[in-house]
Amino acid sequence: MEWSIQEVARSAVTTSRALRHYEAVGLLHPVRVASGGQRIYDSAGLLRLQRILVLRRLGVGLPGVARILDHTEGTAPADALEEHVAALQAERDRLTRQIAAVENTITALRGGEEMMMNTMFDGFDHTAYRDEVETRWGANAYARSDAWWRGMSADEKIGWQQRAAELARAWIAAAESGVESDSPAALALAERHVRWLASVPGTPSGANMRAYVTGLGDMYVADPRFGANYATAAGGSAGAEFVRAALHAYAEREL
Repeated sequence: MEWSIQEVARSAVTTSRALRHYEAVGLLHPVRVASGGQRIYDSAGLLRLQRILVLRRLGVGLPGVARILDHTEGTAPADALEEHVAALQAERDRLTRQIAAVENTITALRGGEEMMMNTMFDGFDHTAYRDEVETRWGANAYARSDAWWRGMSADEKIGWQQRAAELARAWIAAAESGVESDSPAALALAERHVRWLASVPGTPSGANMRAYVTGLGDMYVADPRFGANYATAAGGSAGAEFVRAALHAYAEREL
């Protein structure tokens, strides 16, 4: 069977514009183009679109989606979907833990009870990005960073998150100040960012560090999940673009 782009968009609860964008970036191609430029999709296209939408719902950016689809090229469709189901179940479990943590905090606040740090942040870790990390940098990189995170105390986790927030604020302030991305101030901030990255076990080192840093810089712009951390008052992606340019400049000179 075949379906028009409008039929597919309605069924998938998305838009024709989104489907055309997926085509433009090489993620999803119609089986044929009818008269008037009408895109037509077959069952294989619907299957690929389902995988794209699942990965997007898991928070994977389009570059990550492309890498995952390429990585599983040749894998039986059912096997590939089983991997997605496992990721969705993990995400469901994480959200369940987050909901429970927030509800417990609400109960404690309303009851005048002391909040327990060992439960307040349950579910608020980086496991949501497991598939993407493993696809980008390997299962060992994820396993090492995951063990590091889980081995931290609640106070240590809070401290690390605070340092991340302080770094993001410093980037935003630099971007809004109007300094050039290759200025001494921006490069010093990039060096601080690289040291922060290197503090996480599993982070590539040596010759691989340069590609890792520039790749992250690119991802900050391409993926709104990360770009939001560097959003300036003007909005848009200008803040993330400033971070990317500074990281690229630093990597070229120092890594």
